[in-house]
Amino acid sequence: MLFRPRRPVRILGITFQGIFPKRQKVLAERIGRLVAEQLLSSSDLKEKLLAEDNIDEILYMIEGKIDDYLLNTFPEKYPITSIFFGTRRKAQIKADLVGEVNVAVPELLNNYADRIDEKIDIEAMVRRKVEGLDPVMLEKLLNGILKSEFKFIEWVGAILGFLIGLLQLLIAEFL
Repeated sequence: MLFRPRRPVRILGITFQGIFPKRQKVLAERIGRLVAEQLLSSSDLKEKLLAEDNIDEILYMIEGKIDDYLLNTFPEKYPITSIFFGTRRKAQIKADLVGEVNVAVPELLNNYADRIDEKIDIEAMVRRKVEGLDPVMLEKLLNGILKSEFKFIEWVGAILGFLIGLLQLLIAEFL
């Protein structure tokens, strides 16, 4: 009854559907809210984005691109002009560009991070993903997460069913 029937089935005017497939939209909204507020908030994203090691890595990659441009692309695109640029002049241009980039990248990342709530709606992304899950995938996902809890529910149900049946038998015998 938790997962099946996956699609609504009408029997004698009554519609039957598994609890999770029937409430998939509500489940998607709740999971989206939980992820956005408790597990991966926009402040978490900002913190990771603005971490010093991330900024250093970005700066290092940009510096590599500048090197590649000055050594390879510039001479190919501007062969005559590149004749007038020696190693020392290229090093000076690189130093100037790297200095500008070292100032610009943290500034740009800070500006982007300030608007991250507008750009990335974690709750909506998660909600859409869960809503769009095929009922079979939803069942696999929830079974993977809640397997031990479902086993516990089965055992508790079996024990309670046995005890209630035993109680009914005792009541029927003594009445």
